[in-house]
Amino acid sequence: MIVFHHRHHANYYASGGIERAHLLRADAQALRRMLLQPDTRVVPVWRARNLVAEGDPPLAAALSVTEFRSRFAEVPLDPDSGAVLLGLVGETAHFAVDLSALAEEEVQARVAGLARFVDLRAVGPLIARNEGALLAYARGLMHWHDRHRFCGACGSPTRLGEAGHVRRCTNEACKASHFPRTDPAVIMLVTDGQRVLLGRQRVWPPGQHSVLAGFVEPGESLEDAVAREVFEEVDLKVRDVRYRSSQPWPFPASIMLGFTAVSDAVEPKVNTDELETARWFTRAEMTACPENETFRLPRRDSIARRLVEDWLAEK
Repeated sequence: MIVFHHRHHANYYASGGIERAHLLRADAQALRRMLLQPDTRVVPVWRARNLVAEGDPPLAAALSVTEFRSRFAEVPLDPDSGAVLLGLVGETAHFAVDLSALAEEEVQARVAGLARFVDLRAVGPLIARNEGALLAYARGLMHWHDRHRFCGACGSPTRLGEAGHVRRCTNEACKASHFPRTDPAVIMLVTDGQRVLLGRQRVWPPGQHSVLAGFVEPGESLEDAVAREVFEEVDLKVRDVRYRSSQPWPFPASIMLGFTAVSDAVEPKVNTDELETARWFTRAEMTACPENETFRLPRRDSIARRLVEDWLAEK
């Protein structure tokens, strides 16, 4: 049976309670002082995996500066060398550091007995919301840095600036500044008034179904993207497109923009290049969802699940 979680306000990986402290990003002296404070925390990322301590529930493992230096003495904790300021949690500064240069056996051995580097999506629904948001933030920034080591304008190497929130081209003739980018994607729950439309892709786990989604194209409004994606995937026209909420989804670099939309009660014509199947589901079918390989709803940490649960709660 489906378990309702619709009463929460923020989606997973959003609203982590961190003050991003943008005014400190250009203050090199303040950044170095923070990296000398024993209560400053380091959030390590290794090849898109986050450090998580086992437990019930699992806990995000942010290391103190002292502990980080003891385990990774050769990794420089310097804002010019890869220590990226995430911001302040209360009065405590948090920095992200990428350890991807280390081999897997070595990096896991360095944190043995404390935690393990795991895919955030494997534990996201289990850990505290504020911790999940912090880990997602760190993961997203590290991914961006890894993909922008060279200038997209001239191909020259780039270097960190503003505590890791900009990369600047080292070519004096170029000097382009590159800022973290997020890819906007619309995700929409389509209803005919009594039923919702769910589809599945072949690559998903057995039984997995979800609402429709797709990336926004250049020169396109969000509402137009909703209508286009629905028409392309299931040949349905929609109206009354309404924004509901959003969710950062750094897997690897998206922001999911959630909508509802209304369509006539006609059968979808599935574009098999996009989906394996798609059909209308009633509330009775949804609330009796077995959550197994026969039929399961979207993963619990997704905005897709939030859209479904909110719709079910409206009855």
